[in-house]
Amino acid sequence: MTEFPRCDRSPTWAALQSHFQQSGRAFDVRQAFAADPGRFAAWSLQAPEVFADLSKNRIDARTLELLLQLAQDVKLESQREALFNGDPINATEGRAVLHTALRAPAGQGPFSDEVQASLDRMLAFADRVRDPAASGVTDVVHIGIGGSDLGPAMVVQALQSYVPAGLKLHFVSNVDGHDLAPVLRGLDPKRTQFIVASKTFTTQETLANAMAAKAWFLSSGGTDIARHFAATTSNARAAAEFGIDTTFGFWDWVGGRYSLWSVIGLPIAIAVGSANFRALLAGAHAMDQHFRSAPLEKNLPVLLGLLDVWYRNFHGFTSRSVAPYHQGLRRLPAYLQQLEMESNGKGVDRAGDPLSFGTSPVVWGEAGTNGQHAYFQMLHQGTDVIPVEFIAVKTPNFGAHVEGELLSRLQDQHVKLLANCLAQSQALMQGKTAEAARAESAPTASKDLDPDVLARHRSFSGNRPSTTLLLEALTPSSLGALIALYEHRVFVSGAIWNINSFDQWGVELGKALCNSLLPRLASGDATGLDGSTAGLLAKVRG
Repeated sequence: MTEFPRCDRSPTWAALQSHFQQSGRAFDVRQAFAADPGRFAAWSLQAPEVFADLSKNRIDARTLELLLQLAQDVKLESQREALFNGDPINATEGRAVLHTALRAPAGQGPFSDEVQASLDRMLAFADRVRDPAASGVTDVVHIGIGGSDLGPAMVVQALQSYVPAGLKLHFVSNVDGHDLAPVLRGLDPKRTQFIVASKTFTTQETLANAMAAKAWFLSSGGTDIARHFAATTSNARAAAEFGIDTTFGFWDWVGGRYSLWSVIGLPIAIAVGSANFRALLAGAHAMDQHFRSAPLEKNLPVLLGLLDVWYRNFHGFTSRSVAPYHQGLRRLPAYLQQLEMESNGKGVDRAGDPLSFGTSPVVWGEAGTNGQHAYFQMLHQGTDVIPVEFIAVKTPNFGAHVEGELLSRLQDQHVKLLANCLAQSQALMQGKTAEAARAESAPTASKDLDPDVLARHRSFSGNRPSTTLLLEALTPSSLGALIALYEHRVFVSGAIWNINSFDQWGVELGKALCNSLLPRLASGDATGLDGSTAGLLAKVRG
């Protein structure tokens, strides 16, 4: 693989540090709006299916100019082409990274014939399962973990209005039996379809849950494992030994956290149908084309990735909160945690040399308005500045069964939801001075407290940055575009940092140690263990 320059070895990195010290550190978004009434128009952008307002961020034209130059210095455009061309950019595993090929139209991407054949076969199976007359299935239980769970679970939750009445999808990932047991309660084995998702069919948690589900199935009167179990795996032999005949394989260039576009998306296809699954792919492909062809200064994934670098490495912001103001997107923060932190939580560059700067921020969040009544207090008045990403959906879709007065009330609630979303970003930016708080009435405040002290408690510093992403509606196409936007954004920041965003060696150590501890839990042998682990081993066995 071609070597690319590292960002901190570019003269632009030093220029950015100087710029930050001179003006970036003290930048005030409120002053920027006062000086430029056209700031919203200048710092907003329409990408496929996603409108982005970047105007409430601590960024100006000079900052962007330097960040774009930094992107040129590290040859971001060449790195982007290496991704799309299928070069082995995952160098530590010698693999290409071609999730974009999974959503390219027929004939327009690498391995197109194989991808389309796999897609057609998977979608045909999905349509049979979701047809109650053909399958008799009322419940689908998907068993996976990590990338084989987070993406499909998030998308199915987001697109609930597209799931037919009478069909329920359940997702089991945790090896903790308290995850599986409640799902199985009340299910009819004759009307249940299980999907086991594991590329190697050796994932410890997934296989443990699959074996438990199989035991339940047989003990509850199930008689045809081959009919009621399918697998998304490349190890058809191991699946056959389990009793599974129907398997859907995929390739080593499909990374786990990028796999929902592949046969790992089988539960999505069952939930929403083949046409809507293809629309999900089409939305992602539209964002792929935008990322690949739009000029860097008008390229939304590029701009978001550069903003992440600006905040992480110059402002020193160590986390970012994601607040989707749509209940269907409540699992999006969890999905993004894996996408970003597993991808970019690295401490060495591609050559294995230690980094002198921070990489992935902590990504966390909750659906609005729930988050407002939980952690937004810290966002507004806490000692740390945490950039916030608001995601809003203009037009709701409550499903065809909602009508009449109920529909009217829910539509009114959606207006309240949007008002809350806009108000929170406004409040983060504007803040409130002690003088303004002093002039207000505070009915719940203690009458014995000095008014000046109370005003300090009720003041907000403001100038807290945020981005707002707006979808016209939450559809398969818009959701596909939104997910692809985040994928490419993560790629951009990783490319700037010159790290491998596509391996996850940090996950492996815990797995290996777990395998070595399992026999010790049975035997009690603590030989060679550290004092803490030995003590805990004794406690859990006692």
